[in-house]
Amino acid sequence: MKPSERSSKKQSRPSQKRGKWTDASRKEAGDLPGKSELQQMADKALQASEEKPAQARKASSRPAAPSRKTPPPASAEIRRKIALVAAECAPLSKVGGVGDAVEGLALALARRGHDVRVILPFYAGIDRRKADARLLGSCCVHMGTGQEQWIAVWETLLGAERVPVWLVDYQSYFGRAGVYDEPSGEYADNAFRFALLSKAALEICKSLAFVPDVFHVHDWPAALVPVFLKAWPHLLSPFGRTASVLTLHNVGHQGKYGSVVLPYLGLEWERFRPDFIEDHGQVNLLKAGTHDADLLTTVSPAYAEEIQETVGGCGLAPFFARRKADLRGILNGVDETRWEPTTDPLLPANFSVQDLAGKARCKEALQRRLGLPARPDLPLFAMVSRLHLQKGIHLVRDALPSLLREESIQCIFLGTGEREFEEFLRWLAREFPDKVAASIGFSEELSHWIFAGSDFFLMPSLYEPCGLSQLYAMRYGSIPVARATGGIKDTVIDLDDKARKGTGLLFFEPTGEGVGSACRRAIKLWKKSPSTVAALRAEGMEKLFSWTQTAGQYEAAYAEALRRREAAAGSSR
Repeated sequence: MKPSERSSKKQSRPSQKRGKWTDASRKEAGDLPGKSELQQMADKALQASEEKPAQARKASSRPAAPSRKTPPPASAEIRRKIALVAAECAPLSKVGGVGDAVEGLALALARRGHDVRVILPFYAGIDRRKADARLLGSCCVHMGTGQEQWIAVWETLLGAERVPVWLVDYQSYFGRAGVYDEPSGEYADNAFRFALLSKAALEICKSLAFVPDVFHVHDWPAALVPVFLKAWPHLLSPFGRTASVLTLHNVGHQGKYGSVVLPYLGLEWERFRPDFIEDHGQVNLLKAGTHDADLLTTVSPAYAEEIQETVGGCGLAPFFARRKADLRGILNGVDETRWEPTTDPLLPANFSVQDLAGKARCKEALQRRLGLPARPDLPLFAMVSRLHLQKGIHLVRDALPSLLREESIQCIFLGTGEREFEEFLRWLAREFPDKVAASIGFSEELSHWIFAGSDFFLMPSLYEPCGLSQLYAMRYGSIPVARATGGIKDTVIDLDDKARKGTGLLFFEPTGEGVGSACRRAIKLWKKSPSTVAALRAEGMEKLFSWTQTAGQYEAAYAEALRRREAAAGSSR
């Protein structure tokens, strides 16, 4: 059966009361049900099922939560109830920066006294036992054209703060190896998959009597939450005072699919308009969310401005500009428990801005580990990145060969992506074996070693909504050599040569010449002005980009969204 056919087919289950929640049988943590047992429990609770048991879930790389403990009851000091809805949340599922951002924000908000939930698909890559997940129950999600799709809901806990994560278990959509795609390409039914996630978020909150003050949704996979929130019949909705905030992490990804999706969403054809969800004959999920969310945020102030311009808006610039008064730029933060050079357990040696002896040892260990000569006198450039055009790897390809022939430097690369760029890095390492090392793939430990052991960090991105790598680099004493775009402009201060002040070296032109000139500027400083290099490094290491600060700004955004929601509700009475 084709994905669209399977997704749009009415589930052959007996008619049940709308919105009914079925509690799961409880088991002890040490005796959690297996997948086949789960299927039997769900079948019994629902009286009938034609679905076959899904394949066993694959193991994830690290556990998501500490040992199972009951979360403490909400105290009187909790200020808001907040539901974060996303396709990713580290360490359970992570493809890019969204996963880190959702995790970091959820934990920071919890530390500040808020009652937080994260709602996430239960992907095949999430190992139930490692996540210590327990089955809460099941409920029916009513999609368009009268379809009833029964989901199981599991709970795990995130971090030391024990933030509840509610996992949406619907194997037909989420029991797959990837989050959005596989090597063969994007899943053809992504619109159906994430529409179900968005509607399920509302149904789960209703069924578990958790009525958020704010639904904070992330990127196109959750962008329909604000749409469903406003479409829910007002007399029946428990969310009449609930506001929505949509964070735009990367507007280059919008969730555009064929118009055949519209009936499944439960939206009338009258709403298939260019000012709402229609986009050149297709459905655009991000566009619809942008239209209906009470407040919009991006992951940096500069990116909030850039998406209102033709290039940065990726086709939606007029719509972002139209909502300029509702658009805020809030920088992502850094998890200081994971990225702290004085205590990082992954490093061969620890160090601080006051004592850099450990950084020198990290550089030597990194050079030896990757087969380069241990040369403390040479500047070591590094790049940890997805190997895609957005990250400017093609600019590095244009600039680096001649630079390596002319200058005494070393370069280290870590990343994976498009084959042509992987092959380029392999060639570069063969051509300059004493100057270049390339590790194709990703290693959390090696990435920490590279940030700690390198002297300069390359970020030639064509666009960078926020960027975390430059924040990690500065924290670990690696000076960014980066293109001034998006969040990089908001976080890296270009060197003032006269005042010898700054935290990095910026360039503006997205060309190989721009990359080469910036690298030569760094090399000149290394040779001629070690004291300036030391000053740049020290100033960068002392910069603080914490989730605590970021969470405070989101608190203000939530308050504003609630005021707007209340005003809109008042005007409609």
